[in-house]
Parts: sequence; structure tokens; C-alpha cells
Amino acid sequence: MISIRNLAVNLGQFQLADITLDIKENEFFVLMGPTGAGKSVLLEAIAGLVTVSSGSIKLGEKEISNQPPEKRGISIVYQDYALFPHLTVQQNIHYGLRYHRSARDNFPSRIHRLIDILALEPLLGRFPGTLSGGEQQRVALARALAIDPAVLLLDEPLAALDPRFREDLRQHLKTLHQKTHTTFFMVTHDFAEAIALADRAAVMNQGRLEQVGTIQEIFQRPSSPFVADFVGMKNLYAASFSGTSAIIDEISLELGHPSTSATGYVAIRPEDIVLSREPLVSSIQNSLKGTVKAVRPLGFHYEIEILVKQVPFKVLITKQALFDLQLHEGSETVVSFKATAVHQLPGAPA
Repeated sequence: MISIRNLAVNLGQFQLADITLDIKENEFFVLMGPTGAGKSVLLEAIAGLVTVSSGSIKLGEKEISNQPPEKRGISIVYQDYALFPHLTVQQNIHYGLRYHRSARDNFPSRIHRLIDILALEPLLGRFPGTLSGGEQQRVALARALAIDPAVLLLDEPLAALDPRFREDLRQHLKTLHQKTHTTFFMVTHDFAEAIALADRAAVMNQGRLEQVGTIQEIFQRPSSPFVADFVGMKNLYAASFSGTSAIIDEISLELGHPSTSATGYVAIRPEDIVLSREPLVSSIQNSLKGTVKAVRPLGFHYEIEILVKQVPFKVLITKQALFDLQLHEGSETVVSFKATAVHQLPGAPA
């Protein structure tokens, strides 16, 4: 559906470089990355709002790199809604049709379906200033989809909403994707959104794509130390490898398989580590004694930092587990995790 080849955008102090990406028809694709990585710039380049320096963007077989935005068959929705305050909800939804005559053919049935999916019927006569953030974003989605675009670009559409509205709109997005033939391409910082909505995803850093793959590949098999750190693998270590072992300072970890390189990195998700007072009697191959360095509350969970021969391990546990284990700074505990929880990453340690 969308085929991007060697795309470059030059905005002076910031550039997109060598972006090559394929997004399938009717796919829900998510783009993630830290602030300033270039995610919104890529979306706007696809939409035609940013000038492309080199490379190509195709929609199907059609080259669209040099076409004006209204000719591309693409809609974009931002987090700030961008509704016309002097128009009613119904007038906002209808607005784009004046520029997209081809979208008028099945207009009544399409609009009725969007209004029904997004529960907008009671709001049609109201003005944007009288709506909640979640209601305004639903209207923005209906307006964007009213023209029957081939692709809907979403630039952090849920970021400005409170948690209750965010969950509600997330479900609306899922339903819209299932009931339309539109390809969704969304930028988000929220891992829960990515996991709940996306078929595949990409991680961007400093204007370049670091990794493209399924959600499971991105979160469970990151391809670089940057991606591992970005997706929350807080235990990231430079390591040397010997046989089936990874050596980190004075610690040896079992990988469960022979390493194909002499040096690199290993990463362990904090939720894959189990804490106990005594070594576990199980098939777990990595079990290390350590001392609690810090206990940090994180909402419904606690992050426990444990030193094992001066190597810090970060672990996520529940409040109940914290009480049961009687953990506090200076207490002794055992860190255990399976060999399959140790993810080997390429790269030469600095």
C-alpha cells in the first residue's frame, strides 16, 4: 500500500535519512521513538505537508512524492483535533467533501456508518467548544475518514486525553480499522496503544529507522541496544561470550544456546526476573544472590534495583510481592531468570 524508498527530508538542523519502509494494505502500523526522532516529520512527508529532498513515496503503484496533499488520498489527524470552532459537528464532518468530489459517491452511507461507530449522533448539532477532548477527537476521526482515504495518518491522537477517554478512543480506533478498508499509520509514545492496536511497528531514532517488525519482535527481540532500552529492557549490559555463556564483569549468565559472536550486548526485561529469599528449586538456569540497592514506587508496581557483584539488575514486582519478600535497601535477595529471558544483541561495546 505505502512503499517508501530511500526517503530524505532536509529541515536544516534536522534531517530524515534513508527511510525505506513498506506498509501493507489495511494494516495498522505504529511508529514509535523518543521525542525529536522525526516521527511527525515522516508522517507529514507522506501527507505532502513537508517537502521531500530525495527518494520516493508510492501509494500502491502511484508515485505521490510531488503531488499536493489533496491529491494523495491521505488524511491526517493530530492530537489537538484542529476542528473548525465556528462549524457544528455535522458541518466539520462534511467539510472535506468540497475538496474531494470522488468521495461523494457513497457519502450518505459512509457518513452514517462513521457516526454510528463513533457514537456521534447526539453531538451533530453542537459546536466543538462544547465538547470534551474525547468527543472532539472522535469528530476529527470522522472528518478525516469521511473522504474515504486510502491511508489515515494519526499523530499521537490519544496523547492529549485523560486515561478514561484514551481507553474509550483506543477501542473506537480498533473498531474503525476493522470496519473500514483504510490503512492506519499511527505515531505514538504509548506502548499500551502499540500493543493493543498495531499489526507491525517501527522504532525511529535521530531521523533513521532502527527496527521494523511485528510488535512481538520489537518488544521481545530488539535488534539494537537503542531499541532494547527504548522498549523497556532496563537491564542492558555489554558482554563477552564463551560457549553458551554471557560474561558481564564477574557474572556469567546462561544463554541456553551457543553465541555466534565474541562480544556484544545482552538485555533482560525487568518483568522476566523473579525475586526470592532463597535459590529457587526449578529449571531456571540463572540464579544470583544480590543486595537491594533501591526500592522505587511506580504506580501499582515497584522497581527494585539489586546489585549482584556491583552489576545492577532492575526488577518489577507487585506491592504484595514487596511485602511478602520484606524487601528494603540493604536486604539480601536472589535474582532468578530463564536462559530464554537473556536476549543477545549485536554491536561492539563502547
